Amino acid sequence: MTDPLKTIILAGGLGTRLSEETDVKPKPMVDIGDRPILWHIMNIYSTYGHENFYVALGYKGEQIKQYFINYNTLANDITVDLKNGNIDYINKTSDNWSINLIETGKTTETGGRILQLKEYIGNETFLLTYGDGVADIDINQLIQFHKSHGKIATITAVRPPSRFGRLEFDGNTVTTFSEKPQIGEGWINGGFFVLEPDVFNYILDDTTIFEREPLERLASEGQLEAYKHEGFWQPMDTLRELRLLRSMWESGSAPWKIW
Repeated sequence: MTDPLKTIILAGGLGTRLSEETDVKPKPMVDIGDRPILWHIMNIYSTYGHENFYVALGYKGEQIKQYFINYNTLANDITVDLKNGNIDYINKTSDNWSINLIETGKTTETGGRILQLKEYIGNETFLLTYGDGVADIDINQLIQFHKSHGKIATITAVRPPSRFGRLEFDGNTVTTFSEKPQIGEGWINGGFFVLEPDVFNYILDDTTIFEREPLERLASEGQLEAYKHEGFWQPMDTLRELRLLRSMWESGSAPWKIW
């Protein structure tokens, strides 16, 4: 059994490539089914016992605060006693999450948002991911891999989804058609990090982009290991990707639904 770790979720970006949705809400609050993608990400972690979240807020962060302030009211049937103002939850959610919603600035870069949460993390190993990507990843296997190598940082490496269906041939006859598969070659940053507190020493200030100087320096010093996730992974960067995730959820075939 892996001890529960604190989880940082970066939720402050502008989401400009989803402007049809993000003009009115922050990207992590864009719905898949009837719940925001942020809720889906939290469920991935809580499935493996990691339920202490630190959400780094920025653009339209007040909407994320409002969602969780009203979470029990929205998620459950309720009885309202107008005489005394009491609210009773008839079928109270079993979620046991502790959610810390921290304002980290409208224009702060990813590294800066992480650095601002240093006081909350303390001198502990912690988890980190982005508020716009889902996977069928086993978080505890990821943590065990991290502990096995003793380095400062573990990044989850994933194969990027193809934009198009893949065809295989025998002459001109199609022998295999694979609709938008994970491509067979190449690995990219899929989020889902495990980090030691020493990582804070690699971040200068609010202008630091985590994916640049900090990760580049960790790699050059041999302190960055890759956990290769061969399973499902999907970001929500574009409208096409949003529609894909929604269609998977609505059809009951969402691979990241491991809870």
